[in-house]
Amino acid sequence: MSRTPVTVLTGYLGAGKTTLLNRILSEQHGRRYAVIVNEFGELGIDNDLVVGVDEEVFEMNNGCVCCTVRGDLIRIITGLMKRRAGFDGILIETTGLADPAPVAQTFFADPEVGERAQIDAVVTVVDAAYLEARLDDSREAAEQVAFADVILLNKIDLVDEANLARLERRIRGMNAYARILRSRHCDVPLDSVLGLAAFDLERILSVEPEFLDEHHHHHTHDDAVQSVSLRLSQPIDVRRFEPWIDRILQTQGADILRCKGILALSDDDRRYVFQSVHMMAQGTETQPWGDQDMRESRLVFIGRKLDAEALRKGFEACAA
Repeated sequence: MSRTPVTVLTGYLGAGKTTLLNRILSEQHGRRYAVIVNEFGELGIDNDLVVGVDEEVFEMNNGCVCCTVRGDLIRIITGLMKRRAGFDGILIETTGLADPAPVAQTFFADPEVGERAQIDAVVTVVDAAYLEARLDDSREAAEQVAFADVILLNKIDLVDEANLARLERRIRGMNAYARILRSRHCDVPLDSVLGLAAFDLERILSVEPEFLDEHHHHHTHDDAVQSVSLRLSQPIDVRRFEPWIDRILQTQGADILRCKGILALSDDDRRYVFQSVHMMAQGTETQPWGDQDMRESRLVFIGRKLDAEALRKGFEACAA
């Protein structure tokens, strides 16, 4: 049974999340999305778009629905899953100050939800004019950037090209894998943020490692977020990998925001896709490796205080 893709939308207050949500709820894109928001009222969703109302779920005239979370996210998602007409995707908006981790973890933690829905991508909307100030004064802003699979660098009309390029370099230093999209009023095609398939891992992880390494030679201060990228050409013994990664996540999980990878296991011809949010992890076999594929395992950690050398040695010791 295919699982419904879930997009987690995060971003600082005023960055433009509402604009993006309103587009999904009003454009005639021919797909049915469910949009879960924290506070329906403050979002300024246009009442003319709303058709039918039951106490929590508002039907839109383009077939999408919008509902509010007051309390339990798992209850809302389970309810959405039981609706007759399924959804092409679910989008969950987190409040401006919130850490997206607990929302993403819901899909690993609750078996019923995990069977029917899966995290597709974390999308972070940032305001090009204020991001640097936010990164300097707010730990949450840094975590939202570190957490992202896609970063919407919004309001680019307010910033010149040299500053945009500097911003993108700074974002890359924190999160080498996010896809950065420039936008005004969140004017990106919706399929560049929705339905990207399991963090679009294949594409993300094929980023050239040389491009990454330049970020990691200069020493960053301790609370800075960074990415560590590992690759291994020998097949991996899952009986070595699992205890190793469990130990890393148990001992350092508070500092590891995200970990994601595609592994070539010694006794399985399918790709093993691994991802974690802090301590909580999930691994699934996906499609078989093709004849032409380089069966190379790749694993990425994004977090603080990462010991790249120790992680590399540990990963290499998982070879079959």
